[in-house]
Amino acid sequence: MRKSVHVAVAGSLVLALGACSSGGGSGSGGSGEEISYWLWDSNQVPAYQACAAAFSEENPDVSVTIEQFAWDDYWTKLTASFVGGSGPDVFVDHLSKYGEFAAQGQIVALDELVEKDSVDTTIYAEGLIDPWRYADGSLYGLPKDWDTTAFFYNEAMVADAGYTADDLWSADWNPEDGGTFEQIVAHLTVDANGVRGDEAGFDKSNVAVYGLGINPNFEETGQMQWANFTGSLDWDYLDENPWGTRYNFDDPEFQKAVDWFYGLADKGYAPAAGVFSEETLTQVGSGKVAMGTNGSWATGTFKALEGIDVGIAPGPVGPTGDRASVFNGVADSISASSKKQDAAWEWVQFLGSSACQDIVAEHAVVFPAIPESADKALAAFEAKGWDVSAFFSYREEGRTFLPPITIRAGEVNAIASVAFEDIALGNKDASSLTEANEQINAVLAD
Repeated sequence: MRKSVHVAVAGSLVLALGACSSGGGSGSGGSGEEISYWLWDSNQVPAYQACAAAFSEENPDVSVTIEQFAWDDYWTKLTASFVGGSGPDVFVDHLSKYGEFAAQGQIVALDELVEKDSVDTTIYAEGLIDPWRYADGSLYGLPKDWDTTAFFYNEAMVADAGYTADDLWSADWNPEDGGTFEQIVAHLTVDANGVRGDEAGFDKSNVAVYGLGINPNFEETGQMQWANFTGSLDWDYLDENPWGTRYNFDDPEFQKAVDWFYGLADKGYAPAAGVFSEETLTQVGSGKVAMGTNGSWATGTFKALEGIDVGIAPGPVGPTGDRASVFNGVADSISASSKKQDAAWEWVQFLGSSACQDIVAEHAVVFPAIPESADKALAAFEAKGWDVSAFFSYREEGRTFLPPITIRAGEVNAIASVAFEDIALGNKDASSLTEANEQINAVLAD
């Protein structure tokens, strides 16, 4: 049965990708020194506009210009800006990306600044600060928020199939037959003749509603695809995380789980690669998908879908007896190319403070890194009538884990993304990951 989860984030959170949006820009006012701040999530722009305004009230000689780009464009533009020496002063950084920036000297180590200004880094939820220490021990970001992933579902479709929220919360999973989770997905699937996926006569070549949507994101973390399942195995990405030197994509149980996941499309329960070019937000919104995984950052946009009441359930309990999610904490970093280092540091301090994180909390978009601010965010979500307890449930009754953090992450992802897409396209099975794993480990050993 579903638990009623009330969480104060002050408890230990053992760490564990991405959100997509479209571009734009804004300023905070002020007439003195101007610093630029880049982020990728359009849903968070209003919150950080408010933070920038509050910052400039305290620092009238500094203004902040906010620029926002879609996820893929963001990293392309950021990398190009570093090469050209025209990067933003401050930007939202990601655990899977910052290692390369640090290795290339493109972001500023914060240790001396933290010590100089006696910044208290113990204010953040446990597990959020340490992953931002590079392999040499230097700190490269102050945490701003955290996220987990869960399953957003069309409440009417679930009810019509005879299920309740408790059924979704109590689902289990295994890589052999998919457990009760696959049974639910099969029954939620309906062909053009009204036959459900687990009924005789189901036509998998003519599906009207897929039980489970699959995000078109092929990358090494699997955060937006298979990670909720593989995280519930006795498995992890690396020999140690962060800064491990060997991936474990050659593990037979992991490969079995990946084959199961992409095999749902072969059964007609999930769309094949290429059927949808957009994430599960669009898929569920189209009425052609009953449920799909996405991140806590997407709650507001799912809840805003016109004509669809959306519920949220956590990932199923897996073979280890736990449900699981990547737990990712983003942070703010300073570009080494910034010519306004002092003002940039003041802004980063403000972003990492309760003054800004309380403002963010009021907008009910993400869960801030400071526990007291995260509690305020939870209250703001509840005030909207949105039950977001699924995102907290992994800490209460499951497992959270880091995305893979390594050096040369870009090269790793280039190999992994091709390998996983080949499996999704049906060109290869998951045993092909053994060869990809060898290539990845060779990169890390070089």
